[in-house]
Amino acid sequence: MRAQTKRWMKSVIETAKTAQVSLPYNRATRGARAAEMRSDTAKARGVA
Repeated sequence: MRAQTKRWMKSVIETAKTAQVSLPYNRATRGARAAEMRSDTAKARGVA
């Protein structure tokens, strides 16, 4: 779980770097977080 969180944080940071805009940052991060959680859940279901 910890490794997953690290990977997730990395992707969030990458998304923020790509956007490089402070105003839509929260919205973009929230969207990335939701997408990441969905894909992580799907991965966990597929593995478990």
